[in-house]
Amino acid sequence: MSRILWGPVVRLQGGVGVRADAARNREAILRATEELLEAHGAEHVSLDRVAAAAGVGKGTVFRRFGSRTGLFQELLAERATALGAAVETAGSPLGPGAPPLERLLAFVGELADLAERNLALFAAHERACAEDKYRDPTYLRWHAHVSALIAEARPGMDAGFAAHALLGSFDADLARHVMADGGVERLKSSVRGLVRALLT
Repeated sequence: MSRILWGPVVRLQGGVGVRADAARNREAILRATEELLEAHGAEHVSLDRVAAAAGVGKGTVFRRFGSRTGLFQELLAERATALGAAVETAGSPLGPGAPPLERLLAFVGELADLAERNLALFAAHERACAEDKYRDPTYLRWHAHVSALIAEARPGMDAGFAAHALLGSFDADLARHVMADGGVERLKSSVRGLVRALLT
């Protein structure tokens, strides 16, 4: 299985002082995006408002992230970093060495927790990436991991399609609807039921 690169890709140029400033600006911009999203909703997240809240120029936001879509993509990638680390940690239920079914059950459980904690971000990210959802970097990482586990467990199955179907369970509107009656445990149980139906 080829190695999947998890988490945000941070590109910093220049000397140590420049890199430190860029890292601080990036952190301030992401936190401002997060706060605006949680307080006011995605419709109130703009490059101008994020720049003002972060105390940086709009050009700084634009050069680093390019657009609102870029902001949401980077914030989701950052939130998913811990999940990616667990996937690569031997000895973890999600990590190398565990049977593929066990790894996939653990992964969808953690993804349900991530969705429950970040539902507003999931919704904003989906809407921002609607025209090119399947090329989003974080989605591609999740899809590559899930499809690899499915292919390992069921070699004859169309693993790519099955992975899309499973990840579709974490659509923000669907997740919100399911969790409204039973919370995140219902979402976990339901998606794990799909996994078992596919792989056992």
